[in-house]
Amino acid sequence: MRLSKNLTLQEVTKSQQAINLGIKNTPTEEHINNLKQIATHVFQPLRDHFDAPIYVSSGYRSEELNKAIKGAKRSEHMHGMALDLDADVFGGVTNKDIFEYILNNLDFNQLIWEFGDDNNPDWVHVSYNPNGNRKHVLRARKVGKSTIYESISIGSKKG
Repeated sequence: MRLSKNLTLQEVTKSQQAINLGIKNTPTEEHINNLKQIATHVFQPLRDHFDAPIYVSSGYRSEELNKAIKGAKRSEHMHGMALDLDADVFGGVTNKDIFEYILNNLDFNQLIWEFGDDNNPDWVHVSYNPNGNRKHVLRARKVGKSTIYESISIGSKKG
């Protein structure tokens, strides 16, 4: 099933962890509708703008899968509202490029510069809520064994 011109349901539900653990990672109709929304309003505009493939490293996660990988207890991935994107996988476009494009051009609920360094995140987490978006921008960093999230003010320098 296509969620948008360049994104399929299989791409956003495939999980090696789910396969390894024997966990079903099947979204409901409501989750599929949410996935169509993020595909239409975030993924496809990115894909069209850069005219380059963008890898989805994590999309929909069933509650069981989210728990198994120690995802956030209220993760929007469990509702089909979030994607983790990694443009660096295919080259030509950087994760910083897609982070900044989303920040400056698209509607989103949450946008996270995930780890990496000041020049490029390791991946970009983005969520989209069809019922309204907060435009909440964060940066994730490791401090010891903990992950901390720092707010980034829109208009401030990323990184």
